[in-house]
Amino acid sequence: MMTEHDRGFSGSRLEEYRAACAQASNEKILVVPGIEYSDAANRVHVLVWGRIPFLGECLPTIEMLKAAQAAGGLAVLAHPSRKEAWRVAEPEWRDHLLGVEVWNRKYDGLAPSRTAPELLDSMDAIPFAGLDFHTQKQSFPLTMALDVEGNISEESVLDSLRARKCSPRAFGLSLSDTLLRSATPALHFAERGRKAVASAVRRSKLLKS
Repeated sequence: MMTEHDRGFSGSRLEEYRAACAQASNEKILVVPGIEYSDAANRVHVLVWGRIPFLGECLPTIEMLKAAQAAGGLAVLAHPSRKEAWRVAEPEWRDHLLGVEVWNRKYDGLAPSRTAPELLDSMDAIPFAGLDFHTQKQSFPLTMALDVEGNISEESVLDSLRARKCSPRAFGLSLSDTLLRSATPALHFAERGRKAVASAVRRSKLLKS
């Protein structure tokens, strides 16, 4: 499953995008297209899948969520730790969100989000995990496992999500697995180290330039 950003997008581009995903799919790989909608401040991002029209750019989040649900789409709040989006989450979103991303490789790094669990509970949503794969740096053993009935198709994938027959996994383990939970403090420690090294490398490059 993938998403394109809403900014600069259009209804005609959505049709081209859907066609490109269909062309890229084969008997071994299915590419399910979606849109990552953002609010005007570019703070809140929501992933939306489903055979629905393009809803527009930079819509107020609740307006977009209602429109997506009315059209039959499925919505997941993306990387709530980014720009502290979790702080502006509204209770009204609860009725329109299927899930909340609890681990996003691009923004959370090597460990799950510290802020997502409380938000997940308040929204009564499904936990999601995603790579946010912009570059090879985001390559990581982080996946969503789906229990799909029948042949694999866009609709059967969406049906499994609607039925909440899915779960996030890391290193092949469910995020609720005892072993993975016990390793989480070490993962957070590793992430702090990774950020420190990355920051030092950036400073070094700036000094050299």
